[in-house]
Amino acid sequence: MTAATHEVFERYHACWEARDPDRIAELHTADSVFHLHAGQAPVRGRAAIREAAAGMFALVPDLAFTFVSLRTGEDFWVVQWKMTGTSVSGAAIDVDLADFVVVENGAVKEKHSYVDGVAMQAALASPEAAGAETH
Repeated sequence: MTAATHEVFERYHACWEARDPDRIAELHTADSVFHLHAGQAPVRGRAAIREAAAGMFALVPDLAFTFVSLRTGEDFWVVQWKMTGTSVSGAAIDVDLADFVVVENGAVKEKHSYVDGVAMQAALASPEAAGAETH
């Protein structure tokens, strides 16, 4: 079963690399949960997950992931990434990310993404707002 989970991981990661929210959503179960643990509420269902992914790509159009490590089991994977890119405000994104994903019948049932929320929020803030805070 671990090989099957690894195959789902590979397909899912390819969708994120392609920045394709439609394909990302298709790889989730109908009642799936996606939760970015950085101050956002969890979203449920494919339509909401598609919208959340599209929103991330809108905020960071060149979003990229550098692989750090992966552990897979019969019905889960845990992966560490370095997430990078440039926000629409022009700020550099360079944040550690850990994903815990539960798989059910070859699809993502739950995705919990853990990032350094303070670093992420600071990177997504406009340069004007960041400068105003220091005055």
